[in-house]
Amino acid sequence: MQDSVEAMQAYYAQRAAYYERVYHKPERQTDLRAMEAWVADIFRNHRVLEIAAGTGWWTPHGARHAATWLATDLNLETLELARSKPMPPCVAYAQVDAYTLTSPADAKEVLGSTECFDAAFAGCWWSHVPLNRLRPWLQKLHSRLLPGARVVFLDNSYVQTSSTPLSRRDADGNTYQMRPLDDGSQHEVLKNFPTREQALELIGPEARDAQWHRFTHYWALSYRLAPTTA
Repeated sequence: MQDSVEAMQAYYAQRAAYYERVYHKPERQTDLRAMEAWVADIFRNHRVLEIAAGTGWWTPHGARHAATWLATDLNLETLELARSKPMPPCVAYAQVDAYTLTSPADAKEVLGSTECFDAAFAGCWWSHVPLNRLRPWLQKLHSRLLPGARVVFLDNSYVQTSSTPLSRRDADGNTYQMRPLDDGSQHEVLKNFPTREQALELIGPEARDAQWHRFTHYWALSYRLAPTTA
């Protein structure tokens, strides 16, 4: 599975220059406008850690009313594209491995010596995490956040007329898509589509007030961590 994760990282680095074409599909525009407004409001006055920011599509919308916003990604190619965009003044950037939440250069914690984030966000990241790594990863993310922190994920729903067809399912239940790049190469990309029940089970007992929002082409999950640690 590690090879699959590394292959996906390489794929997104190669695709960085035209990654955002997926957000230009006409049938998705109504969903996108609604979600952009929603994330702007939900993070108002929060100090937000964004995981796997990519080219920064969601960053200016989520950070619109935030107090601070740290956009992180492993790929420098996508981070550079995000940096080139107009962003709210509260946005900063860091190269961070989403799985370890450390800098890949020196394996050091770059998110602060104390937990300073009262919110976290990831757009279109959940679907690329292998199922057997999701729960441990969520626990690691939660440990970097203040008690009572707001956590928001959003990702794609599978819509037959708009989504890339699934190519296979592995023994662990992960599903995959075959995706072409402009150079004609084909790449197998892990892409899972959770149900509401599966997502709620994975976020664990430390989650409170979980809300599942269903759009036509996307889903969103919002919850708060328990206000105090055990």
